[in-house]
Amino acid sequence: MDYIAIAIAPGLAICLYIFYRDKYNREPSINLILSFLLGCIAIFPAAIFEETFEFVNDGTKTGLAIFCYAIIGFSEEFSKFLGLRFYSYNRKSFDEPLDGIVYSVMVSMGFATLENILYVLKYAELGQGYSVALQRMFLSVPAHGTFGVLMGYFVGKAKFNSKKSLWYMILGLLSAILFHGTYDYFLFLNELKMVTQNEGDILLLAGALVSFVVALILSRKLIKQQTQLSKEMFQHKQDNDVQNS
Repeated sequence: MDYIAIAIAPGLAICLYIFYRDKYNREPSINLILSFLLGCIAIFPAAIFEETFEFVNDGTKTGLAIFCYAIIGFSEEFSKFLGLRFYSYNRKSFDEPLDGIVYSVMVSMGFATLENILYVLKYAELGQGYSVALQRMFLSVPAHGTFGVLMGYFVGKAKFNSKKSLWYMILGLLSAILFHGTYDYFLFLNELKMVTQNEGDILLLAGALVSFVVALILSRKLIKQQTQLSKEMFQHKQDNDVQNS
């Protein structure tokens, strides 16, 4: 089915983008693949948690906010975090701060890709497979990517700063939850018709899209910063190798 290919394409494209940005000290392919698969697996505990606490969304804006931040944002980002922390973080190849972003995005794209496939299959039964796949290609999947970058940036810092490791881990998780929850909240406000059409359009633009754009800008800045650091570390290693040869 063509719409399944469309559902898979954005996640793989983002994985390739991150892989090629990590050009000075690339990670073993098997580690990246396993991180991606752990992201796929992470969707199941998150889904169970969300279904268990779905009653929190009681039809009010406050209930929806709690559901988006404390249930959806927390469960999905924490599930991704577990794969990142207990597998990727412990690899010997995780040897520079940029690797936090690389592995985090791989986990996030595994999660987002499987979630995307499930959404597309669900809406395909209603004849909306293509439209949902295209919409999520440009919004939901890239949004998961930005959440992954934000989390990975702090996890990368935690790896190389033992005194502040726990603090950076918490910051990474909270930043991903904050942007994820904000993105979902304004989307759901509109989808659940909790606001008028005109008000909904404004909130959608001012909320979901703005939170996504801010996360995207931050992500690009952090990737650029950590890529530069990776380059400097690579050149320093080369210089040392020359001196010791």
